[in-house]
Amino acid sequence: MKQKIVLIAAVVAGLLAAVLTRFYLSSKDAEIDAMKAKFNARFGDMEVLCYAESVPSGAILSKGMLATKVVPKAGLRGQALTIENLGDVLGRKILFSHNRGDVLFWADIEGGNPRVEGLAAVVKKGMRAVSINASGAAAVTGMVNPNDHVDVIGTFTFPDESGNRDQAALVTCTILQNVLVLATGKITAKRAGRDNTGTPQGAYSTVTLEVTPREAEMLAFAEQMRGRLSLSLRNRSDVSYEKELPQVDFAKIRSEIEELNLKRQQRMGK
Repeated sequence: MKQKIVLIAAVVAGLLAAVLTRFYLSSKDAEIDAMKAKFNARFGDMEVLCYAESVPSGAILSKGMLATKVVPKAGLRGQALTIENLGDVLGRKILFSHNRGDVLFWADIEGGNPRVEGLAAVVKKGMRAVSINASGAAAVTGMVNPNDHVDVIGTFTFPDESGNRDQAALVTCTILQNVLVLATGKITAKRAGRDNTGTPQGAYSTVTLEVTPREAEMLAFAEQMRGRLSLSLRNRSDVSYEKELPQVDFAKIRSEIEELNLKRQQRMGK
């Protein structure tokens, strides 16, 4: 009899715990729904274009690759594409790979929004546009174009330990890798596509890069040091990252030049 009472008590306790848990979860669901309703009342929803399937970078958009979904309007108005923009993006090339369900932004489209002028329209949210002095050989003899990807290499003059610049040594290092070029001079990807006549765009003295705020600070500081920034052009499909790139000075070149040339010959012989 005692065992039955214990069993019944355990069952009742379990049922009570289940009911209380369900009540707690329901109250939390109600809180979340209330927060969503409050958020939507303040900012509202919008129906945007999204990717109906995973797509690689460089893909040409077709109607079957796109779908729509409803998302909060906050932070997306003017950047996310809607069904009204469908005719503006079909047949256009995308710059980056995306997963199914990702929202389609103007920054994803080569050339950006054809209805909006200015560089700010193509800078992705959370990123910054920074111009650096790079012309001639520093910009691969003017062959760097908008939408290319580059590495940024800096060569600086560092004083000796006593601060004497007369005894300074040159040091070269890679500052950033795989950086998107937004503009060369005043030519953006949008304008380059609109004005493309098959002829070179001409000389330019600045290159505008898309970087994070922290990277922007690094480039601004590097520009103020005694030295020079150069660009190394990459294949657009090359997303590799070189780890532990060394700082290079004369001693480094003298000690490793033979090994570097040997490795190059081995790669060419493959």
